[in-house]
Amino acid sequence: MNQKDGNYLKEKLAVLPDQPGCYLMKDRQGTIIYVGKAKVLKNRVRSYFTGSHDAKTQRLVSEIVDFEYIMTSSNIEALILEMNLIKKHDPKYNVMLKDDKSYPYLKITSEEHPRLITTRNIKKDGGKYFGPYPNAGAANETKKLLDRLYPLRKCRTMPDKVCLYYHIGQCLAPCVYEVTKEQNQEMVQEITKFLRSGHDEIKEDLTEKMMKASEELNFERAKELRDLLQHMDQVREKQKMTINDHINRDVFGFAYDKGWMCVQVFFIRQGKLIERDVSIFPFYKEAKDDLLTFVGQFYLQKDHIKPAEILLPEEVDRELVEQLLEVKTAHPKRGKKKELLDLANQNASFALKEKFSLIERDEDRTIKAVERLGEAMGIATPYRIEAFDNSNIQGTDPVSAMVTFLDGKPSRKDYRKYKIKTVTGPDDYGSMREVVKRRYVRLLQEERPLPDLIVIDGGKGQIAAAQEVIEDELGLFIPVCGLAKDEKHRTSQLLMGDPPVVIPLKRDSHEFYLLQRIQDEVHRFAITFHRQTRSKTFFQSVLDEIPGVGEKRKRQLLKHFGSVRKMKEATIEELAVEGVPKNVAEAIYEKLHEKD
Repeated sequence: MNQKDGNYLKEKLAVLPDQPGCYLMKDRQGTIIYVGKAKVLKNRVRSYFTGSHDAKTQRLVSEIVDFEYIMTSSNIEALILEMNLIKKHDPKYNVMLKDDKSYPYLKITSEEHPRLITTRNIKKDGGKYFGPYPNAGAANETKKLLDRLYPLRKCRTMPDKVCLYYHIGQCLAPCVYEVTKEQNQEMVQEITKFLRSGHDEIKEDLTEKMMKASEELNFERAKELRDLLQHMDQVREKQKMTINDHINRDVFGFAYDKGWMCVQVFFIRQGKLIERDVSIFPFYKEAKDDLLTFVGQFYLQKDHIKPAEILLPEEVDRELVEQLLEVKTAHPKRGKKKELLDLANQNASFALKEKFSLIERDEDRTIKAVERLGEAMGIATPYRIEAFDNSNIQGTDPVSAMVTFLDGKPSRKDYRKYKIKTVTGPDDYGSMREVVKRRYVRLLQEERPLPDLIVIDGGKGQIAAAQEVIEDELGLFIPVCGLAKDEKHRTSQLLMGDPPVVIPLKRDSHEFYLLQRIQDEVHRFAITFHRQTRSKTFFQSVLDEIPGVGEKRKRQLLKHFGSVRKMKEATIEELAVEGVPKNVAEAIYEKLHEKD
């Protein structure tokens, strides 16, 4: 998409409707970089282009060259649409929604012979889910305890004979013995009672059994039950904040300052505060609107199980949340619920203050370094940088690698590896031309975002090779620069232009450090890929043509001898190890000594 001028945006802003809806901000490549919702589209969208903003919002606005909007009939429809659009487009400025943290749950499966498992994926499969357990260790400890108390099936698929769990009393072995539906239901009910609120009843029952075993002089069983009781107490460690009604709740507290927000979610399970979730992110709308979006996406996008009740700050519209999530909400005014909400708010405020120095330092090291790099090179801010490096040893197994940095940080999902196809021998310039062309022909075909800057690990020749492809063959206008190294193989100069000239950068600046990180990362990625390729090629070239040596036997031999060189030093008798037939050992020996 061609970049739109200021007049074009003014014309679009002038005809915005005064209705609720969602807006989608786009950059010069047509990529959606931000999605928001508004009660009145005209007022909200115009606000981005009028008045003063903090540096963070100015950065967003500086990238906007176009926008779209979708009208809705109500605010709740706008909220739902906003969340769906964010999930679909994953805009880079909606950063708080990129938190892909998922917590474990305990699940009782709906199979004929149910199992108790831990899972991070919630599905509508008839199973019973309990959680979340933000502390994965707590989930595992609870499962271990329940496995010892209730011998449900353990194996994913039914084996032909009883397994170890049967022998240690943790499975009834339905694979061999008959286990009735009633027996399974009884154990499922007991586990459900334990996980929901029935700890005390189960503890009383175990205590009674322990005393009975002791009276019968069955001290081994009594000790086992005593250990179970102690383990249960450890799993149920007492919390300072408790509510006696045993209702599962999530408590949302928040704080904001300088365009940043911290949200803390307290998980209250069986009346006890078990753990919390902390998220810190920049926001670009009204604080209460971004908090409302966060609450909705916390359940709809992150697949958290909705509790019986959600406690919310007064700033959040309860009616919208109840319509969206179909769950009871509250704005507590007094009592223990209010204490929990205040505690969550206090924790959010403290966490935000604590993180500000780290956030500012990180911004200075990344996004501000990117901005200053663009200024030094005389180009638009290179928010997306792609870097290339070749790797070969005397022309053998030539490969190339490409890494991507977004806003000064590596984006590993966008890394790519290339095996050189059209070049033979040690031709660094030819290899560079090939991979650059393959990369950007592919991006053009798939209509995916192009980089703002291409970095070549090399000097004038490599830069010229890349520019030839970018400008002459593909007709693109993307700045290309090169990174030269000194005699100690350290980043020394930034080269750019035709002919390339040195761009002066202070060696102790964050922008110079950013270039070092990019060069080190692409070199590491290329070298790692080359070593993998070489090891596969060398191993195959020596042993692949030997009859009787398959993949499994190759691995077996290499594991035994440690290297192909050690195999070459071995006798035929020494090669005939671990089930290798003598005729195969003789063939290996002859192959390894062919050149001799």
